[in-house]
Amino acid sequence: MNLSGIHHVAVICSDYARSKLFYTKVLGLSILRETYREARGSYKLDLEVPGGVQIELFSFPDSPARLSYPEALGLRHLAFETSDLDACLADLKGHGIEVEPVRVDAFTNRRFTFFSDPDGLPIELYETYNGGE
Repeated sequence: MNLSGIHHVAVICSDYARSKLFYTKVLGLSILRETYREARGSYKLDLEVPGGVQIELFSFPDSPARLSYPEALGLRHLAFETSDLDACLADLKGHGIEVEPVRVDAFTNRRFTFFSDPDGLPIELYETYNGGE
């Protein structure tokens, strides 16, 4: 097997307009393309994450809710890296987003925290460089 990276992560949302606003305006992701799939009654929004990974945001009618937070089987959380965790925290708080207290990874000594998207999907911010090292 010759894997070279992650191409995309798919997220299913309950309220397309609300989630589109969150991922584009709050997180600042760029729209690559937006498609309405009439046969499925669903939107597919392709978003660009810096570094080349994409997020596919789907809206499907009547999707079941996530079973538990955050330990349901399957994808545990979505993690973004940042070089300035404090600036990201200020941006999120400026949008009224509740953020968990910052923690330090015991293995890497890097700071990280969690917040949720509009449907409760856990999202991690992981600081890869803080300028002081």
